[in-house]
Amino acid sequence: MLVTCVAYQEGQKVAEIPPGLIREFIARPGCFVWVALKDPTQGELEEMQHEFGLHDLAVEDARKGHQRPKLEEYGEVLFGVLHNIELRGEELHRAEIDVFVGPNFVLSVRKGTEQGFAAVRARTEREPHLLRHGAGFVFYALVDAVVDRYFPVVDALETELEAIESRIFSGGSPRANLESLYALKQKLTLVKHAVEPLIEALGKLHGGRVPQVCLGTQEYFRDVYDHLLRLSQVLDSLRDMLTTAMSVNLAMITLAENEVTKRLAAYAALVAVPTMLAGIYGMNFEHMPELKWAFGYPSAVAVMAAIDAYLFWRFRKARWL
Repeated sequence: MLVTCVAYQEGQKVAEIPPGLIREFIARPGCFVWVALKDPTQGELEEMQHEFGLHDLAVEDARKGHQRPKLEEYGEVLFGVLHNIELRGEELHRAEIDVFVGPNFVLSVRKGTEQGFAAVRARTEREPHLLRHGAGFVFYALVDAVVDRYFPVVDALETELEAIESRIFSGGSPRANLESLYALKQKLTLVKHAVEPLIEALGKLHGGRVPQVCLGTQEYFRDVYDHLLRLSQVLDSLRDMLTTAMSVNLAMITLAENEVTKRLAAYAALVAVPTMLAGIYGMNFEHMPELKWAFGYPSAVAVMAAIDAYLFWRFRKARWL
């Protein structure tokens, strides 16, 4: 579906145009066209390929999807793949955004997400002095918007980890805590896979040989690169904390099992003393002392009770019971 198709010249919006006039406008000096597509059909992609002269391999990647974040150059055209991460309830949803950037055009293709770039378009139009940089600045604004969307997601994951840690020490179910930690680990991995490849890709846009379409905007891409590095560091920290939380949860399980084992051992000792005494006097040998003693039974019971009372006191003092 075609969302918008707008022509800009010298940093100012000219008009929204039909796709049939794209070639006419991109042929004008100082003019570029920004086209946005959402879940396009094969026919719409082929039409854009014809209008902008896009490379077959890049169009094939955009059509098939499921690409890792990357930047590739096809002549004067830069092809970028971004992952848009959305937090829907307690679940993370990943969508793919493909961007084609040429000297006089920007084509953004988003699939599987309702989050558009209307705010990005409004922002760039409010800054005509920056929009004069052309397609390169629009590409920066798109990447910056996608990266900015990662921060609330990472903050939510950090809050989720803190909640799980509280449950670990408040006596929550160890199995439920472990399942929650593993689910959180999967979310962190999802965000990590969106951030890490993009760091390497954007590193090429502010240092070394910069693509022609991004000349003049290197400092803006360096700013996004710094944001990505900060996100990566936070994700690494969360991953370490998650690993520690898993270890602590397993340690809490071991401690709980040790407590149960100690209690069972203590109760077994309390039962063993009367069993031993009763077993001795239950052997039924003919010649045994105290068998004919009138106070033999109450004395045996008293000894059993006294020993068990002493053991119970020692176990309580040692916090085994």
